[in-house]
Amino acid sequence: MHLTHLSLSNFRIFSRLELDFPRRVILFHGSNAQGKTTILGAAAFLALFTSFSANSDRQLINFNLAEAEPLKVARIVGEFSRGGRKNTLEVRLILEPNGAEGSLRLRKEALLNGVSRRFSELFGQFNAVSFLPQMAKIIEGSPSDRRRYIDEILCQIEPGYSKHLLKYNQAIVRRNALLKRLGEFGGSADQLDPWDSLLAEHGSFLIKGRIELIKQLGLLARESHQQLTQGKEVFRLDYQPSFDPIQPKSGQISLPVETLVDRSGLEAKEIELSFAHELRQRHRKDIQRGSTSKGPHRDELRFLANQIDLGDFGSRGQSRTALLSLKFAEVELMKERSGEWPVLLLDEVMAELDPHRRAALMGLLDKVEQALITTTDVEMFEADFLANHEVWNVKQGIVSQVSKP
Repeated sequence: MHLTHLSLSNFRIFSRLELDFPRRVILFHGSNAQGKTTILGAAAFLALFTSFSANSDRQLINFNLAEAEPLKVARIVGEFSRGGRKNTLEVRLILEPNGAEGSLRLRKEALLNGVSRRFSELFGQFNAVSFLPQMAKIIEGSPSDRRRYIDEILCQIEPGYSKHLLKYNQAIVRRNALLKRLGEFGGSADQLDPWDSLLAEHGSFLIKGRIELIKQLGLLARESHQQLTQGKEVFRLDYQPSFDPIQPKSGQISLPVETLVDRSGLEAKEIELSFAHELRQRHRKDIQRGSTSKGPHRDELRFLANQIDLGDFGSRGQSRTALLSLKFAEVELMKERSGEWPVLLLDEVMAELDPHRRAALMGLLDKVEQALITTTDVEMFEADFLANHEVWNVKQGIVSQVSKP
């Protein structure tokens, strides 16, 4: 898979940008705040339909647009080749009046090959793996950062996952609102049953998807991590589901021993029935607290090297190595699941790595069909790399080719 053309209109710094991409590695060079990361962000948006740099989608619309314009529209159009077929994916971000004076709302639209589609139907059409310095929050940040990381991968590789995720989140909001109302005004807990059923139905799909992903991702990341650390560290992922479909049997003693639990043999229906039962059992407790206490919305994922939790005790170098191992694993997993190499997006990553890890990262570029890389300092790249790959300069929103192999 590779991106052949990218068109941006009123997107971040770019009022208008048209780029044709070759099927190879491209290095974008320039000072900070010139638009390099914006190009990568636009490509990533076509895969995830969310920004890896902006706090909200409103920030993606060019701020230089005239305030008097009643309708402000940013467009990303990507043409890409997948399986020998050409496709066009377009995303529109529309800021429009919302009725009340001065009030604006953001609306998003997407089209695949000119046909309007729901976003949930478009995940997996264009696949990308991003590696950015701020992604350290996957390891060092909050549980929600790690859940988002898992979900972003699954939305790309697991058909239907994004739809189940949306339905689950909608049901959580409504169930929590009902829990608060029951806690405040009273009423029969049986009112929760329909929401329990919805959470169990969609939540079981999320749980099963996460179980399988983390097992596969963990095995691939362990191999990469051993190469990066020259066999000095053993890396593993520890999935800690809020609702664990494998519960200790009655009378069984739970021992405080670190063990790997294999949940991969469970079927979605088995998880659904067990989850529904758990939700019913917790009606009273959930009403008291006014929120749903169990479910994939409270899952946790931990990263360990030699049994050390990197989120709590890992060094900066260990966290960077773990993140790099995960990205290697993502690339391999997407190729395994889809049959296509994802587009690799690397933003200022060389400054974070020692020579050994830089060499390993460059080795990954030999596998993928296409990679887009940004840097402020071309001296971080070997002369052979610069001679064999295209270098493009980005300055004040203008992209120009510097060298070509």
